[in-house]
Amino acid sequence: MREQVREVLEKLRPFLLRDGGDVELIDVDEDGIVLIRLMGACGNCPSSTITLKAGIERALMAEVPGVTEIEQVF
Repeated sequence: MREQVREVLEKLRPFLLRDGGDVELIDVDEDGIVLIRLMGACGNCPSSTITLKAGIERALMAEVPGVTEIEQVF
């Protein structure tokens, strides 16, 4: 599952980079919880929660079976 998550994040990365941000995969646990860190402009952006939930979480849950939740690590 970790490799599938990594592949989806790679697809999303250009959109984040365009806005001066990036994403780092920290871990995927056995319960399907994905831990990520938003970096650059995305790390302290007021819209980062929307990016996380509406963008990254939606894409991961749609494309990677077993992903149950996304949590941001600071």
